[in-house]
Amino acid sequence: MSDGSSRRSSNSRLPPEVNRILYVRNLPFRITSEELYDIFGKYGAVYQIRLGEKSRDTRGTAFVVYEDIYDAKRAVDHLSGFNVGGRYLVVMYYQPAKFQRRADAEEKKKELEELRRQVKAKKAQMAANASKEGD
Repeated sequence: MSDGSSRRSSNSRLPPEVNRILYVRNLPFRITSEELYDIFGKYGAVYQIRLGEKSRDTRGTAFVVYEDIYDAKRAVDHLSGFNVGGRYLVVMYYQPAKFQRRADAEEKKKELEELRRQVKAKKAQMAANASKEGD
């Protein structure tokens, strides 16, 4: 069996998390979309690149969408840990459910912090009222 046929047969059954959309972290903050097209375009036709905003929490991240799932897989295989501008890329398959769970957890954490703040303020108010009644 030649290398080409064995590679094709091993790629015929991809893991379920493999898809055309990649999530890239740890990018240099000054990287441009054109530079990302140069880097990721070496592994196949790139449909779209969405770079995180410079002023928000999304800076240093990007979404890269390939036209073909096998090109996306090759990019993940070759570019995870790749050094760009002194930073090592973290390249993963985009998993919407995982991202939604993370967003939900962050929102619940904020709600919990707000409730704790309210309870603390209420306790302080009750203590102040109790000391006035004691006088």
